[in-house]
Amino acid sequence: MRKTVLVGISSGIAAYKTLDLIEILLQNNLNVEVIMTVHASHMVPTSMIENLTKKKVHMHLFKKDFNHKKILSERKVDHIELADKTDLMVIIPATANVIAKLSHGIADDFLTTTFLAVTSPVILCPSMNVHMWTNPITQENVSRLKNFGYQIVEPTSGMLACGYEGEGRLEDIQIIKDEILANLKYSSSLKGKKIIVTSGGTKEKIDDIRYITNRSSGKMGAALADTCYQRGGDVLLLRAKGAVKTRFPIPEKTFETADELFSLIKQHIQKYDICYHVAAVSDFKVDHVKGKISSKKKIILGLKPRMKILDQIKKLNSRIRLIGFKAEFGLDDKALIKAAYKKLKESKADLIIANNVGRSDRGFQADMNEVIIVRNKNDCEKILLKQKKEIAENIVNFVEKKSQGSE
Repeated sequence: MRKTVLVGISSGIAAYKTLDLIEILLQNNLNVEVIMTVHASHMVPTSMIENLTKKKVHMHLFKKDFNHKKILSERKVDHIELADKTDLMVIIPATANVIAKLSHGIADDFLTTTFLAVTSPVILCPSMNVHMWTNPITQENVSRLKNFGYQIVEPTSGMLACGYEGEGRLEDIQIIKDEILANLKYSSSLKGKKIIVTSGGTKEKIDDIRYITNRSSGKMGAALADTCYQRGGDVLLLRAKGAVKTRFPIPEKTFETADELFSLIKQHIQKYDICYHVAAVSDFKVDHVKGKISSKKKIILGLKPRMKILDQIKKLNSRIRLIGFKAEFGLDDKALIKAAYKKLKESKADLIIANNVGRSDRGFQADMNEVIIVRNKNDCEKILLKQKKEIAENIVNFVEKKSQGSE
C-alpha cells in the first residue's frame, strides 16, 4: 500500500520550492495530500499544486456547504480523516507564525487543526528572515516543539529573499526529501511487535502519609513508547503515577510502588516480544509504619535492599528482548561501561542503556540525555547529548539493527 505524506504549506516566500518536493515525492510512488494556509495560496497558486497531485488542496475548515447536521449523521470530519490516513506530515516552509501557533497548540485553520490530530511523525522545515529565526521567542518555540518530539530540519545560511544574508534559508529540498524517506522507512518497522515500556520512578512508603522516591520524570520512557508506537508497535506503557504522559493514545497501566510495578510486569510480560525497562525502581524498601509517624522526635529509617525487577524479567519470559537502563552518578565512560556490562550479565538482558545522572543538564528530569548502549564488552555505542526523543530514536534503531543481525 502506498504511504501518504501530508504536505503543509504556510506563507513563507520559499513556498514555491514545495512544488519540487511534491514532484519528487510523487516520483517515489507516494500518495501526496496538500494543505495550504490561505496566505500561502498567495505565494503559490493552488492550481499549480492540484496539477501535480491531481487532487484538491485542503484549505478551509468550513466549506460553503458546511452543515453540522451532516457531520453528526455521517461522523466524518475532513481534517480528522486526513490526519488518520497520514503516514508522515511535513510542514514546509514553517514560518515563525506557524511555529508559534504549533508550539502552543493553537488550532485556528485547516493546517494547525490537522497538525494537532496527526499521530504520525511530523517534520517541520523553518524558513524566515535571519532576525526572525534568531529571535529568542522563535528559538523558544522551536525548542518547545523539539521537546514534544517533533523533528526540525533547521534552516541554512545564505542569501534570503528579503535581501539579508544569514541563517533562515530553507534547507535543500533533496535533504528534506531524504529525511522524509528515512522516516517513512521506519514508520512500520515494528508492526506486529508487542512492546512493553516501563517509565517513571517508584515510591516506597515510610508511613501512610510519607514516602521516599527518586527524581525520575518518565520523559525517557515516554519518548521510547512514542517512538515504538510511531513505528507501528503494539505498545503497553507501565507508567508511574505523576510521570510524564505520552503524546499518543498508547494503552497504559499505572503504578506507585515497586511491588505494584512488578505485579503489572508479571501480569503482562508473557504476551510481549520486547521490553524497555526504563523505570527508575527504588533500590531500597522501607520498614513501613502504619498511620503517621510523629515529627516531634528523631527517627531512624530502616532501609533494606530490594529485589531487582530487571533481573526477574527474563525468568518470567525467556524469549523477550530485554533492554534495561542503568543510572550511575559521576562515572567516566570506562567505569560506566563496566557497570553496565556487570548489570547485563546479572539480568541476562540483551542491552543495557547506561547514563551518568550526575549532571543537571541531562538524565533525570532534564529534556536532554547522553547514553552508552552496551551489548557486550566490545560492542558499545555512545549517543552524545541530544533531546530525549532523538535518544529514543537512536536506541530503537540500534535494537532493530541488532535484532536483524546486521552490524
